[in-house]
Amino acid sequence: MLIRLLRTHLDPYKKPIALLVLLQLLQTCATLYLPTLNADIIDNGVVNGDTGYILEFGGIMIAVSLVQVVCNVGAVYFGARTAAAVGRDMRAAVFGRVQSFSSREVGHFGAPSLITRTTNDVQQVQMLTLMAFTLMVSAPIMCFGGIIMALGQDVPLSAVLLAVVPVLGVSVSLIVRKMRPLFRTMQTRLDTVNRVLREQITGNRVIRAFVKDDYEKGRFRGANTELTDVSLGTGRLMALMFPTVMTVVNVSSVAVVWFGAHRIDDGSLQIGQLTAFLTYLMQIVMAVMMATFMFMMVPRAEVCAERIEEVLGTQTSVVPPLSPVRELRRSGHLEVRGADFTYPGAEESVLNGVDLVASPGETTAIIGSTGSGKSTLLGLVPRLFDVTDGTVLVDGEDVRGIDPVLLAKTVSMVPQKPYLFSGTVATNLRYGNPDATDEELWHALEVAQAKEFVSKLEGGLNAPIAQGGTNVSGGQRQRLAIARTLVQRPEIYLFDDSFSALDYATDAALRAALLRETREATVVIVAQRVSTIRDADRIVVLDEGRVVGTGRHHELMAENETYREIVLSQLTEAEAA
Repeated sequence: MLIRLLRTHLDPYKKPIALLVLLQLLQTCATLYLPTLNADIIDNGVVNGDTGYILEFGGIMIAVSLVQVVCNVGAVYFGARTAAAVGRDMRAAVFGRVQSFSSREVGHFGAPSLITRTTNDVQQVQMLTLMAFTLMVSAPIMCFGGIIMALGQDVPLSAVLLAVVPVLGVSVSLIVRKMRPLFRTMQTRLDTVNRVLREQITGNRVIRAFVKDDYEKGRFRGANTELTDVSLGTGRLMALMFPTVMTVVNVSSVAVVWFGAHRIDDGSLQIGQLTAFLTYLMQIVMAVMMATFMFMMVPRAEVCAERIEEVLGTQTSVVPPLSPVRELRRSGHLEVRGADFTYPGAEESVLNGVDLVASPGETTAIIGSTGSGKSTLLGLVPRLFDVTDGTVLVDGEDVRGIDPVLLAKTVSMVPQKPYLFSGTVATNLRYGNPDATDEELWHALEVAQAKEFVSKLEGGLNAPIAQGGTNVSGGQRQRLAIARTLVQRPEIYLFDDSFSALDYATDAALRAALLRETREATVVIVAQRVSTIRDADRIVVLDEGRVVGTGRHHELMAENETYREIVLSQLTEAEAA
């Protein structure tokens, strides 16, 4: 999975990678050549007292060292740039795929996991790529080149390498094999910490209201402890890695000096050759250590790559049309025919054979008990998810065949939980219409009953809005979200219980202003409050995902028992009449 992911994202950078490999080859060859020059200087210059020879070959060593430094700097530069570009491309790919997801796919992965995959997981793969460019390319060259150069110095002494390299390889592979499942668990528990922390930050008011601070601290402590335990397990294996490698290195160095001293004593080996051999041994071991460091990162990067590929390989259930409809009559006629919808893994459908018609110039209301499928039905129109059976038509065209940009201009929805983005009042209002003038923004605010409080904010339209709109009240967020929809001026307005945080007076004033503003558009309102929808041209009553009644308020009060129960749970008989 890791190789496939890297192959896909490294493909556009073949030229920088080729140049990087060339630079790494040159710098490694220069590094391997230096001990041989040093041996010549010792054996032919220092031993014989030949100053000229020392100066001549010392100059060559300096030149080779400069080549090594320049090539190394260049390799690191291109490696860092390429790894950063790969990380950027992977983040963009994951972000793009997540943006295409419907609510179904987002719910499947969960927001905390998607955030971790887009940030931490991509960062782990990016770090592995950087280490591969800076270490892994040079490590094999250094290892095999060092073995060849060591053989050139003394063949019998090279027998030590036959024991050193296999021992290092086996030791590293055993440790790495145990690390891989721990890294998988670590990423999963990192998701859990992210989820718990996100819940506690988002639900801070609920926690305070129920005085659950200690309980939530315990939840976080438990998730944090689980992550710490796994991290300690991987840390112990990492801590075991380096002492193992260094033990083998030191034992092999002692063996080389021991056997080398006997060969120098019998005249078959020179001091410079032994020095060079020791240097090559250290280079070989350093190459193995670099590979070891890489292998330590590979298990975690593999797990992260699998998680990234899982996102990239998930297709959205809301598929863009192959031959989209790019033009509509733009009258705003909405029709739902026999709509069924079932959430993945659910035993029962949320909607069953729902039929609904909403015409321009009319207000259609949807009411029902909690869990009857009102919000789900509304979400089918802008394709937050698609029907599992049946059709949703806008101006006679199936929404699944309409160009998404055109559908977004035709249909605008104020969700049940309005969300404001960090920025200003103006940037939030212009979210659906970037070209809207300040006059249009103030007009939309006036209709949404938000002009008064916005004008009192420091900066007016340029007043700052925090992420999620946390620096304004719930009612103010709802009114700003309604104003944002009004600025877009679509043909179909969808209000998903968008007046619940308003007092009765503001609710009435807002609905009266909306009636004038949207008199030529199609308006669909989902509401729990009867007073909000009692004057609608058409009221659709949902019960357990089925339409059990359609008509005006007085008709349903007389004929529909479900609607009558809902109304009388809020109003008296006299008020309802």
